[in-house]
Amino acid sequence: MIELLIGIDDTDNKNTRGTGFRSRQMADLFSKEGYEVLEILRHQLFVHDDIPYTSQNSSASIHIIADDIDKVINLSRDFLNEIAADGSDVGLCVSTFEKVNQEIIDWGRNAKKTVLTKKDALALAAKHQIHLEGLTGTHDGIIGSLAAIGLRKWGNDGRCIWLQGHEIRDIKGVHQISSLKKMVNIDEVQTTEGMVIDDEEYLDINEWFRPAMKNSKIITYVEPTKNTSNEWKVVSKEYIKSISN
Repeated sequence: MIELLIGIDDTDNKNTRGTGFRSRQMADLFSKEGYEVLEILRHQLFVHDDIPYTSQNSSASIHIIADDIDKVINLSRDFLNEIAADGSDVGLCVSTFEKVNQEIIDWGRNAKKTVLTKKDALALAAKHQIHLEGLTGTHDGIIGSLAAIGLRKWGNDGRCIWLQGHEIRDIKGVHQISSLKKMVNIDEVQTTEGMVIDDEEYLDINEWFRPAMKNSKIITYVEPTKNTSNEWKVVSKEYIKSISN
């Protein structure tokens, strides 16, 4: 089995579902093929007048365990061609985890703060023998899809929209942290000050459960509740966005 990273970008238009939704559909597709989907991350890229984007200029990385990279490429390509919205500029990037080196990581980090070009994206991918292709429109999505795999490998960017076979927005209520960790692949539960919360304590999951990727760990950030001394709640949407964008 092979550890793979898949990056997708610019699948939508202003009237269709976004790239995050399409990445979750891809996770369902991979799961039906028997592959293990470890997580999907949303990555916020640079917002600038010289960069065309639909709403927020975000891309998605999908981290899976599969048996055949060529099959994953073909499945991804067929799916994206089928769902690509009119006017979209879909980009697809697929690589083994180990091939994503510091140059690709730097590309991802630069994509968060500067305007990059398709020509340079293709050259960088070719240099490191990483599969990168544009599928529709102008192919501008190759820039963000290459950035997505670099940011995931970096391990300090993005928020989870899928974890270990779960559509995490469906997880609600109060859970003991040890039980939650068995349900989804969370490495740590921390306060905003960095204090790690014991697995025996309880977590109240509100309507916006989005663990973040920090130091190559999947971390859920929490704050105390007023209910009991050993119960915590997920921090606000605004805080999660501030640390994951």
